[in-house]
Amino acid sequence: MRKKIIAGNWKMNMTYEEGQILTSEIVQMAQDEQLKDVSLVLNPPFPHLHVVKKLIGGAPNVFVGAQNCSDKESGAYTGEVSAPILASFGVNFVIIGHSERREYFKENNEMLTEKVKQALAAGLQPIFCCGESLDIREAGTHEPNVKFQLTDSLFELSAEEISKVTIAYEPIWAIGTGKTASAEQAQEMHAAIRKHLASKYGKEVADSISILYGGSMKPSNAAELLAKPDVDGGLIGGASLKSRDFIDIAKSY
Repeated sequence: MRKKIIAGNWKMNMTYEEGQILTSEIVQMAQDEQLKDVSLVLNPPFPHLHVVKKLIGGAPNVFVGAQNCSDKESGAYTGEVSAPILASFGVNFVIIGHSERREYFKENNEMLTEKVKQALAAGLQPIFCCGESLDIREAGTHEPNVKFQLTDSLFELSAEEISKVTIAYEPIWAIGTGKTASAEQAQEMHAAIRKHLASKYGKEVADSISILYGGSMKPSNAAELLAKPDVDGGLIGGASLKSRDFIDIAKSY
């Protein structure tokens, strides 16, 4: 049975006070509205991690994740945060390879491989992002492009290791562009990703891996997307900054 995961990526938003309010509201709503069979993952900026972890406390099925980690274990890398440091704060998940990290910070597949390995070694659960830009989608080469990202970054892992990774598919062309990816397009890519994982690791392993959709999921389209057989949750951007929207997405199963 694959895990259902709704992960909120706060990106570079929320002051200290705003983050506390948002976390407290989400935790309280999750308890009051009896969310079941879905894991909520809050991914705030690094300075929030300690207080978010504390505010979550023992709330069932609510976890804290980081938005990134270093590809190095330790050392003289000013401004970086390692996977072991994150683990020492009780962080559960870490987003790796987000499209913004790839584009703005020039992270390549080789670096992402090392980040995934660092995360797994520290006991963190990577949320590995993959996806295509508008020009690649319009050229019709989106499936080969995404498959290459997965092969080049993840296929060095063992079957046991890949089973601990969550995949997040980001149709970059449908985020903030005015274009919309349909639920059918999402399902098509998720199914292609799962089939590609099966080609390397076998159907049983591929069927155990959660694949999240990261293309502007919100309360108005969540139910349609989450109803698709290979869409196991969402990596939520803007809607994760509003507690009501975030919880409503989680209730859309």
